[in-house]
Amino acid sequence: MQVKDILDPSRTFWGVRGKSKKRTLEHIAHYISKEVPSLDPIELFDNLVSREKLGSTGIGHGIAIPHCRISHCDQTLGSLIYLQNAVDFDAIDGDPVDVIFVLIVPKEATQKHLDLLGELATLFNDEEFRLQLRDSKNTAELYQAFIEDHLEKSQDSASASH
Repeated sequence: MQVKDILDPSRTFWGVRGKSKKRTLEHIAHYISKEVPSLDPIELFDNLVSREKLGSTGIGHGIAIPHCRISHCDQTLGSLIYLQNAVDFDAIDGDPVDVIFVLIVPKEATQKHLDLLGELATLFNDEEFRLQLRDSKNTAELYQAFIEDHLEKSQDSASASH
């Protein structure tokens, strides 16, 4: 499974208002649960905040990858968010965050969870990729920038391995 397989246009949000890390996670949990009614927004928010208490998911360069496991989640889900204004996320480089990818996995999906986090970290480490996401003007462009770049990188790595 790759990141492109878990992201859907309905879980891509552009121009979300952010005030603080906690308030932003609360908004995100609400948006995701509207698109995935089986997820309780309060449980999702609580799990995301609990994970943040273990250490910030702000990986640097204005990117955060909040993630959690949910016991009654039957499939891995992703959500891509571009914030209208960057918020302090206690990132490792101290930069405020404006691009967030939320990863929600079933409780038992330990290795899959780690593999997807690694793939996301690699994607977001690419400066050109980050610029393309930030150049988007709406939700459709944000989703398209993510998927197109991800597909290119997948094809490049497949070609290099042959």
